[in-house]
Amino acid sequence: MLAIARQEAQAAGLTYAGGVLPEDAWKLFIGGQAHLIDVRTAEERKFVGHVPNTLHIAWQTGPALIKNPRFLRELENKLPKDAVILFLCRSGKRSAAAATTATSAGFIRVFNVREGFEGDLDERQQRGAVSGWRQRGLPWVQD
Repeated sequence: MLAIARQEAQAAGLTYAGGVLPEDAWKLFIGGQAHLIDVRTAEERKFVGHVPNTLHIAWQTGPALIKNPRFLRELENKLPKDAVILFLCRSGKRSAAAATTATSAGFIRVFNVREGFEGDLDERQQRGAVSGWRQRGLPWVQD
């Protein structure tokens, strides 16, 4: 599945290794084939929920949601540059930005979890009903 993700990424002109669907990310994570890193804020993880036993490195921090200046340093301290890394955020946008940045810093097997934790907006401009980790019934917990 990662080889297919790489091919699709190359065809789309992505700078990182590719995107995977939530079910595939779960299979890779529980199979020990990849590390799952949640890049949402600590508040999102606490109040919206998160995937159990995942790493957390916020892509943005503070009330103004500025880019976390320690993001790469924290990533480098947790994982080697050749690790298979799956980034997860709310909808897949921040995690794609994190994947681009990590790849630029020399991480070579970085993937975005498409749809994110809460999924795409529905016709009422709300998340959680159309797609995403939770909507697909994958494991998650809430503090």
